[in-house]
Amino acid sequence: MFCFISSLCLSQQTEEFKLIKNYYNQHRSMLSKEFRKKFDAETNNYYKASIKQDYQLFMQKMDSIENVALTGALLKTKNLEDLDKLKLLNKNLPLEPSHTPSVVIDKAADYPGGINELRKEVADLFYLGGIYSDIKTIKANVGFIVETDGRISNVKAEGDNYTFNRQAEIAVYSVSQKFSPAIVNGNPVRYRFRLPLTMNIE
Repeated sequence: MFCFISSLCLSQQTEEFKLIKNYYNQHRSMLSKEFRKKFDAETNNYYKASIKQDYQLFMQKMDSIENVALTGALLKTKNLEDLDKLKLLNKNLPLEPSHTPSVVIDKAADYPGGINELRKEVADLFYLGGIYSDIKTIKANVGFIVETDGRISNVKAEGDNYTFNRQAEIAVYSVSQKFSPAIVNGNPVRYRFRLPLTMNIE
């Protein structure tokens, strides 16, 4: 029963990021339609330009509000994962993935479309407005665990820029698809995955 509840909590954690994304995308779509109606109905070019500027400002605010919601989801997720770790410690269960370097892995965990598809999706999910840096090129190594059912958990970005690390963690938790899990002796196992990220900020 505990395992079922624990897995349900973990699945809801990453699901929360998707729900937030869907919610704000839906509102963007509705706002876009309303602004389009107003824009098309206006005949004066000066007012058309003003409507376009208002629309861009609205979208920037929407991105910022969405990022606040995603940051909240990230904090909640990390707190729940820390609680799960404490429960495992109390039960004397291993925290790390079950395989060791000496174990021969039949198949490593893999994202649908491969590593390049994962990198592309993570880059598309980045909110650049939430990154503050005087340096143009920022790097981080993002580590996470691919669970036996392909879910992502325990995402941790390590790099010199805290805001970049936070956006990297949000982006990885927000990816749309599950991994195919790692296989050892024909059975799915937990697998530690590392994703180096580099971004050029203009």
